[in-house]
Amino acid sequence: MKQILIFVLFSALLCWLMFSPIYKHVLIVRQAVLQQEVDYLLEVGASGSYGYISDTMQEQSRQRMARFGMQPDEILFELTTTSGVDASNPSGPVPRGTGISLTMSYPYENLFEIDRLIGLTPPLPSERMRAFGMKMSEYVP
Repeated sequence: MKQILIFVLFSALLCWLMFSPIYKHVLIVRQAVLQQEVDYLLEVGASGSYGYISDTMQEQSRQRMARFGMQPDEILFELTTTSGVDASNPSGPVPRGTGISLTMSYPYENLFEIDRLIGLTPPLPSERMRAFGMKMSEYVP
């Protein structure tokens, strides 16, 4: 009986040691993709040509991130400005000197379920990884 118990515990530990790093790399890549996309959208949206991050730009961003295996419907965007104006309105661009901040989030999607084998509690299904950025608008009417 001891041998069976030792085998089960050793098997669980071995599985965790083999597969845990893979899931951690997936997490790191997803976080990097989110941050890169935030930086890109802010660079384009706060430029002198635009002054906004429209719904079309957000949809294009979702499609780019879908190429990395993310579910486009699960990606959330939160746009705010330092003056309180709408940063997603193409007909009313954010004027120069006003900060545009963008937060994108994506769920963890059970990436940490294998950690249960060693007694760690994974994040709740409602928890999300986030990437944040802020840039001053350069748009001059």
